[in-house]
Amino acid sequence: MQASDIAVQLPTVILSDPVTKAVMIMAAAQLPGLIVVDHSLRPQVVLPGTQVLRMTVLRSYQRDQALARTIDEAHADLFWQELGAQSVSDCLPARLGKPVVVAEDATLLEVANLMARMHCPLVGVVNASGRLVGGITLNALVASLAFPDSAD
Repeated sequence: MQASDIAVQLPTVILSDPVTKAVMIMAAAQLPGLIVVDHSLRPQVVLPGTQVLRMTVLRSYQRDQALARTIDEAHADLFWQELGAQSVSDCLPARLGKPVVVAEDATLLEVANLMARMHCPLVGVVNASGRLVGGITLNALVASLAFPDSAD
């Protein structure tokens, strides 16, 4: 089986999208992360859900956990909305590594190896020109490995 056999269309975001939009897309689609693409659908970065969550926590709270304890419960539940119009790009590190992607003809072992090595529960699948054609979630990969006959 190849990556293209289990890849599915997933919602994506672009670097200029607001972080709040990215969070809502991830939540609505129940994704374990997000694929950030450029306007040509070329993956720029694949973010595990924990990194998307990290983008929502203001840096001041990340630097000082005691500061987070000073926020009352009612307001603490709304912390991610404080980002306003901050874009995905604004919240990413200046230097991004290579996106976590595989070619359409990658084997499931290659997909599993990449996910495990990169600690990323989401992999983009790209065609020969580098454009995103779909994605593979950790759940889909594990299901395909555990129950190969049900993938038909």
